[in-house]
Amino acid sequence: MSRQKSTVLLLTFLVLVWGINWPLSKIALEYAPPLLFSGIRTLIGGVLLILIGLPKAHLLRFKTLWPVYLSSALLSIVLYYGFQTIGLQYVPAGLFSAIVFLQPVLLGIFSWLWLGEAMHGQKMAGLALGFLGVGCLSAGGLTGSISLWGVLLALATALCWAFGTVYLKRMMDRVDMLWMTAMQITLGGLILLAAGSVAEPWQAIRWNLAFVAVTLFISVFVIALGWLVYFKLINEGEAGKVGSYTFLIPLVSIGASVLFLNEKITVNLVIGLLLVVISILLVNVRIQRQRASVLADYQALEGGKIL
Repeated sequence: MSRQKSTVLLLTFLVLVWGINWPLSKIALEYAPPLLFSGIRTLIGGVLLILIGLPKAHLLRFKTLWPVYLSSALLSIVLYYGFQTIGLQYVPAGLFSAIVFLQPVLLGIFSWLWLGEAMHGQKMAGLALGFLGVGCLSAGGLTGSISLWGVLLALATALCWAFGTVYLKRMMDRVDMLWMTAMQITLGGLILLAAGSVAEPWQAIRWNLAFVAVTLFISVFVIALGWLVYFKLINEGEAGKVGSYTFLIPLVSIGASVLFLNEKITVNLVIGLLLVVISILLVNVRIQRQRASVLADYQALEGGKIL
């Protein structure tokens, strides 16, 4: 399988599992408090990755790299899920989601500033248009009063996700990708579980079949495999470009919510879908043109030699 096909398959998997994560999480939260649920699902995912990584235990180097693992855990797991869980209590989920998916825009900017990735007007326009598309998709959910604290927590969630991704990209040369993912998820899960144990009663969890099944699915596919695929894509390609595809996640989330939660399809969905597709084209088409231009120049040069 070519690298391009592999990338497409990984992106498709990531968008699908992270998209259906939102409605599945809503279902699970009917049976458990938010912090405990976040800690349980994250810790299970981290332990699973540790088991997968055991054959390469010599690459862990925990005594040397624990500050890197802990920093990444705080940014990408603890603060990201923590701000997300608390913030959803203050503002409507649609508005919160729209602000959080400012992350690809922030990631594109941060990758340009700190990772040396290319940035141009068309790419910026594409990222901004993608955020507008997500906002359009989420507009139908804007009901009730809007809290300034909720908006700030949503921005903090997006910032932590973007900073965590950039930090991981900068550390990739020092760490093994599998162990980096396993450690940040495990440490983050332990911290979230400790916080949940202090703030929430374990007796509030209803251990029924629905909760266990949803939690295991999220732990394995969304947390363990999802983050592993995301960081693999970030490591192998441009962080900003990979981040732009996360704009598709709310589309899958809304579609899954229609199926599982009986939510309605609106005009906003259609308009938002078009904006997201245009966004991804704007982010990627210029690179393709540059490659085509180089190939054309090379062919012209070879043709001149033949003549």
